[in-house]
Amino acid sequence: MIYLDNAATSFPKPRAVYEEVVRCMMTYGGNPGRGSHALSMLAAEKIYECRALAAEFFGVDEPERVFFTLNTTHALNTVLKGLLRVGDHVLISDIEHNAVYRPIWKLAEEGKITFGTFDSMVKDPERNAAAICADVVRRLHPRTRMIVSTHTSNICSVGMPIRELAALCRKNRIFFVVDGAQSAGHELISVDEMGIDALCVPGHKGLYGPQGCGMVILGKGIQLSTLTEGGNGVLSLEGAMPSFSPERYEAGTLPTPAIAGLYEGLRSVQTLGVAAIGEYERSLFRRSAELLGNTKGIELYAPQYEGGTLLFNCKGIDAENVGRRLNERGICVRSGYHCSALGHKTLQTPTGGAVRVSFGIYNTVSDVERLYEAVREIQNGS
Repeated sequence: MIYLDNAATSFPKPRAVYEEVVRCMMTYGGNPGRGSHALSMLAAEKIYECRALAAEFFGVDEPERVFFTLNTTHALNTVLKGLLRVGDHVLISDIEHNAVYRPIWKLAEEGKITFGTFDSMVKDPERNAAAICADVVRRLHPRTRMIVSTHTSNICSVGMPIRELAALCRKNRIFFVVDGAQSAGHELISVDEMGIDALCVPGHKGLYGPQGCGMVILGKGIQLSTLTEGGNGVLSLEGAMPSFSPERYEAGTLPTPAIAGLYEGLRSVQTLGVAAIGEYERSLFRRSAELLGNTKGIELYAPQYEGGTLLFNCKGIDAENVGRRLNERGICVRSGYHCSALGHKTLQTPTGGAVRVSFGIYNTVSDVERLYEAVREIQNGS
């Protein structure tokens, strides 16, 4: 089997990730922070180790500014609903994933906020950071309280100018929230250096951890209203959640085995080097774009942006049909709209969306060439 769906979840994982998940469940799988016995304390120690490693990885000097969530969507909902107030205005990019679009849409539908989209300029040959920021400035509202932007799109490899958007937000005293679902582990991110107020990332994609765990990395001085309340083993006699992070945001039992696995995933990515991983994925992208882009009847979307994700269609064949027929040949891709209504509208894909190929550290040039051969077979009706 050839797995080319790493934008959904990375597979396989480094061997150390599997081994640590099993070791956690078999040797120290107590409930962290819920007792003074050895298994609880060992679990809590592993969670702290992962928190500290993540803080280092994402450029914050206080591990308590990292808190764990179920996934990126949960992280984004926690941040958006924890910072926004009734009457606020929000700007989001026109290539956002539904993890951003849907919670913002719902808050607007309920009459709590208003929102607009700014131009990612993904199809503009004159695209640059200054032009994108100028479009944002034109759309600012007296009540704009937040700008939300993906770091890298989940349907193509276009990136957004995070540093420049962060500076614009600081100048206008606006919160800046970044969806790092497709950039964490693929691109270097430093929350404090880049000026991000809240970075939301998954554990199971570019960080090579298990599913069931995500993170929020907060900027200095940022405090959220809580999305969920409950027990965390701290200040148990009080009705209110603690005022301090991370306990304020981690109600209920944490997914300790997933966090243990994430720790090893982070270590693996650090060992390989984020820059090296990114360049390797770009090399696979370039070979894929060369083969598919020079084939009659195949349309590539935004191929000028090199990265871990390539989007294409075979003219005259529905994307879902292409995905199904690739699966029959042992090749895993994702077809359709990829939970990104805004992104597909911006790229102007046809009804049915497109086929997404996404690379990881275990893919090879041979995988790319086999994909190309299979697509040619499908085009030829075989």
